[in-house]
Amino acid sequence: MNITLNPDEELVKAVKEGLLQTGGYCPCRRERLPEYKCICQEFKEQIADPDFEGYCHCMLYYKSR
Repeated sequence: MNITLNPDEELVKAVKEGLLQTGGYCPCRRERLPEYKCICQEFKEQIADPDFEGYCHCMLYYKSR
């Protein structure tokens, strides 16, 4: 398993700016809930799934098998 940043530098820049503006919460979500703090709970669960390969919700991180 390997977690990497999205190779799209512009997308990474935009998401990181959004994270700064939201205090570390996923900028793609309206609510500021603890489970949406980056790295979000949804992606943590996807990381734990040995069969999952793909991007997190905001496409900042990619998990490869």
